[in-house]
Amino acid sequence: MGSVKDLKIITPAETDKMGIGHFHFSDRYSVFDWGEMPDLITGKGKALCMIGAYFFEKLEEMGVSTHYRGLVSGKTTYRLADLDTPVDTMEVDLVRVLKPESQGDTYNYAIYKNVSSNFLIPLEIIYRNSLPAGSSVFRRLKEGNLRLDEIGLSEMPEPNDVLTEPILDASTKLEITDRYLSWQEAQEISGLTDNEIREIKEVTSRINDLITKHASEAGLVNEDGKVEYGYDQNRNLILLDILGTPDECRFTYDGIPVSKEVARIHYRKTDWYNEVEKAKKEDRANWKSRISSPPPKLPVRLFELIAYLYQSTCNEITGKEWFSTPPLENILREIKEQLEN
Repeated sequence: MGSVKDLKIITPAETDKMGIGHFHFSDRYSVFDWGEMPDLITGKGKALCMIGAYFFEKLEEMGVSTHYRGLVSGKTTYRLADLDTPVDTMEVDLVRVLKPESQGDTYNYAIYKNVSSNFLIPLEIIYRNSLPAGSSVFRRLKEGNLRLDEIGLSEMPEPNDVLTEPILDASTKLEITDRYLSWQEAQEISGLTDNEIREIKEVTSRINDLITKHASEAGLVNEDGKVEYGYDQNRNLILLDILGTPDECRFTYDGIPVSKEVARIHYRKTDWYNEVEKAKKEDRANWKSRISSPPPKLPVRLFELIAYLYQSTCNEITGKEWFSTPPLENILREIKEQLEN
């Protein structure tokens, strides 16, 4: 079980053979690496499942290999066009997950030096088309953990800058708290060749272009997003997990977040968030044990609006009315009012 979706293993992955699994997309959500938050967002799981399937099927048409096998209803697997109502379960191929050895605050990735196929690459790959005020890039530049030349910039960016060329970034995937990496470090810990890193960047750029195009047709701006990869039994690169959803992307509509960033903005005003940030600085490996109380629930109306947000975004991106919701523009106008209060 993950923080937002559950995995049922139908056939486990083996050294030389992929397995089969079912992703069940729940209505849970997570922010700030906390894990499950106290509210269940109505319809969120089905919305994410349908958006993910939409982009997987588009990528297949482009010749990009993915682990997607179809959507599950009852005991049958379907393509998106075969369904009239949304579902929350997706069938996927599975690869092995080889976890690095934890050594206090550091991790030993030696296991990836000798593995040749059928495994999850222990990285999250991030593309950035712009730098909204909430982007981690500003914090990393300020703290000195990132240099301008590493992201192809010659001068300090400003919030809401639109990039001439997208930035591709990498972070850890299997550590307690995500940690940003230089591309050299990302290559070293994952045991990849220069050509394999190049392929990951090229495929990520194609994925970014696809999501940006379809988001734009829905009236959305694709600010940034993340994807994950692995290798099949023949060491062919395949796209894993899920992509193109409001949880994996930072979508905006007229400058308003169309994602769980709405919840993040709300929680950044709370004492709970201040406590989380303080704990992470004091003990990155065990910060959760330092938190005295769980996060508070969302205000009732903001909770309702976030549910509508996911459902309406699914309708807009896929071009089909899976959910009965107010227009996305109306939802976002009220969300903006809520966040400004």
